[in-house]
Amino acid sequence: KARVSGMNPTVLFALLLLQVGSACARCFCQVSGELDDCTCDVETIDHFNNKLIFPKLQTLLQKDYFRFYKVNLNKPCPFWTSSSHCGLRDCAVKPCSPVSISEANSDPEECERSEELGAVDVSLSDETREALKNWTKHDDEAQRFCVLDDEGAPGSAFVDLFTGYKGPEAWRIWTSIYEENCFKPYSVKRPLNPAYSSRSGSDVRTFYTWLEGQCVEKRAFYRLISGLHASINIHLSARYLLNDAWFEKKWGPNVTEFQSRFDSELTEGEGPKRLRNLYFLFLIELRALAKALPIIKVGSFRLYTGQPQQDQNNKELLLDLLNTARSFPLHFNETLLFAGDEREAAKLKEDVRLAFLNISHIMDCVECFKCRLWGKLQTQGLGTALKILFSSPSSLSSPLTLNRQELVALINAFGRY
Repeated sequence: KARVSGMNPTVLFALLLLQVGSACARCFCQVSGELDDCTCDVETIDHFNNKLIFPKLQTLLQKDYFRFYKVNLNKPCPFWTSSSHCGLRDCAVKPCSPVSISEANSDPEECERSEELGAVDVSLSDETREALKNWTKHDDEAQRFCVLDDEGAPGSAFVDLFTGYKGPEAWRIWTSIYEENCFKPYSVKRPLNPAYSSRSGSDVRTFYTWLEGQCVEKRAFYRLISGLHASINIHLSARYLLNDAWFEKKWGPNVTEFQSRFDSELTEGEGPKRLRNLYFLFLIELRALAKALPIIKVGSFRLYTGQPQQDQNNKELLLDLLNTARSFPLHFNETLLFAGDEREAAKLKEDVRLAFLNISHIMDCVECFKCRLWGKLQTQGLGTALKILFSSPSSLSSPLTLNRQELVALINAFGRY
């Protein structure tokens, strides 16, 4: 065709590539427009995140203060018997000897490589271990809002969050979360739940008719959990185990997996709703970051690592991020939630708190330890955001504070979204 028309074949090929690229862009899920229960649109969020938030967030997450998270991965599942085994070796956690991180990562027999998404790095250098003891001592002497369950447990250990994660969440976990903690009656089936044989369009209509009939607080709770689920599924699709041969493991994007979870045609229109819920989750956490600014800004608040100059630099980077978050023009208005009759609002807030607390316990039932790590961190991050947004000043005996665990969870969870 190029020869007949006289067009340069290279130019024609480039034009064809542009057309193919445009077609491919349309075949993937791209959500747009206003979000439910919000005055904000997807395009505004995309621009704000890509241009302002994401670059600053990535710089901050490279800092040591935000790299280490204390977690107990050995707590038993409180709801059913769990073997804590995973079908992939890369989901497991093999304890590492206290050698340097670089040495441990270079020896696959001693410890799983950090680039393999299932390997949790619990190897720490002597210098890092000593520093973390000083960090903990500093935190213990600071004013605290509450004692975190994992932080003081005998089986807790610091892990390096640079290792990433991989592993499909068992449907048993998500079924338990949605069916027992999202205020949904058993008679209303969640769309595309593989635990049920019936997956008709009527289930989708029934579910969303029920959801829209709920109060805004319960709708928001469901959308937050759905957004968390969408975030995890996106990361699973983005770094997927493409080749599990004994001589080579290849990780990379799995387009088919992504489409099976989010393409409108393949999910009966459910996929785009999941993505929109991820935007809703992003808005909630963005608002929490903006409201955390006064807590972090006080002169006595330190991101303590024992290196004064680095600590000050880290705080300046964090304040820059929080000030940027505060500048967002269309923040979610959290005062619309738990409003109205004071007694009913307090009861509803307590119901939501207990439901979210129960979900955090369900994370101890995740069999893949790497998934358990990030599941616990992301739920704690969201829990910290809800604490910032909805802790009533009148019910607090002292000003609201954030400890290291909460702050590390909040920033790292936001980094995933």
